[in-house]
Amino acid sequence: MIPAIEKNSLEEIKFFQEQKLAELLAYISENSPFYKRLFAGQNIDISKVKTLEDLQFLPVTTKEDLQQYNDDFMCVPQHKIIDYASTSGTLGDPVTFGLTDSDLDRLAYNEAISFACAGIAEGDVVQLMTTIDRKFMAGLAYFLGLRKLKVGVIRVGAGIPEMQWDSILKYNPSYLITVPSFLLKLIEYAEIHGIDYNNSSIKGAICIGESLRKQDFSMNILSKKITDKWNIKLFSTYASTEMSTAFTECEHGQGGHHHPELIIVEVLDENNLPVKNGETGELTFTTLGIEAMPLLRFKTGDIVQLHEEPCACGRNTLRVGPVIGRKKQMIKYKGTTLYPPAMNDVLSSFDNIENHLIEISTNDLGTDEILIKIAVKNQTPEFLQEIKDHFRAKLRVTPKIEFASKETLNPLVFNPMSRKPIRFFDYRT
Repeated sequence: MIPAIEKNSLEEIKFFQEQKLAELLAYISENSPFYKRLFAGQNIDISKVKTLEDLQFLPVTTKEDLQQYNDDFMCVPQHKIIDYASTSGTLGDPVTFGLTDSDLDRLAYNEAISFACAGIAEGDVVQLMTTIDRKFMAGLAYFLGLRKLKVGVIRVGAGIPEMQWDSILKYNPSYLITVPSFLLKLIEYAEIHGIDYNNSSIKGAICIGESLRKQDFSMNILSKKITDKWNIKLFSTYASTEMSTAFTECEHGQGGHHHPELIIVEVLDENNLPVKNGETGELTFTTLGIEAMPLLRFKTGDIVQLHEEPCACGRNTLRVGPVIGRKKQMIKYKGTTLYPPAMNDVLSSFDNIENHLIEISTNDLGTDEILIKIAVKNQTPEFLQEIKDHFRAKLRVTPKIEFASKETLNPLVFNPMSRKPIRFFDYRT
């Protein structure tokens, strides 16, 4: 199930997107109070925007804009909204997203072609190990996409390894949709309770919320830990509520595939200009085909690299590499630039560590201070020194590290209001 547009030439894809961009600009200038006001205030003539390169002459949209003017992004009357979703905001209150009937169809199409990209097909059974309630768009999107693919869905929800295994052994699903670190808990439970997980029905897992790969697409420590024990295929996926679109790996594992019929992608530098080919920058997108809350040049805050060479799967679309880090989570520590994923990767290499979180604050000198709290099976000074030495070897610096109990860390990391673990806490002024 590869949409024809994704196998077209780059020139054909570009021409298609430029037509869709013109339609979007006409739509939001007519129906979005926010963009109507923005275009008028900056004397923007949308008729002059004819190519993807012309996007750089348009203003960007930020998370702060979404939060401050949430209702002004709505392009349809309230009675057209069928589903209400929300996502965290930068200023405290969550941002609400409304979806029309058409938007829900688009969401289902997006997930269907994304799951198909990972090899899921009609006749498969998939265990959904994420929440579908609490206004989270993701769980609903997964269900709608699998339904469109005519795939059986077992809606178990998050957590509880015993319940997950009961369901796997009863219904024999072929794929799981889950946070990858939870797969380690499934393995641990299976080993304790004598479950032969390598002879189970599971062929693969669509992994959300945590990275599986390094920048060269080789497996990181987390994915190695899983696959060294469990012979299943892991697929990485990148998405957000704001984009209502997913970038999912195919079987070749070379980045998340772009769906050009759904979204325009840019990678921008500090001046909101496109970076050169192969350089990293902030992923910025423009949604296509969204009726209720379309977005123009929305800055995600995620630092990534795009890959434009054709993929062996037959798609000619660009691919998004693993997220290097969140722009606002960048840390300058003793002259070294760090992002939380790199520290998570170092900590994941120790089996003795059961849980961890990273706290960033501002010290008396006005510079970044790092405190890592770890819950471990066996606390010894020698182990603490081993971790510090490993940090120095891998990242050239050693942050402050202290022991904590699982009882203290677990409620913070596994917050029931979040669909993925929260390991980064930023207290900088």
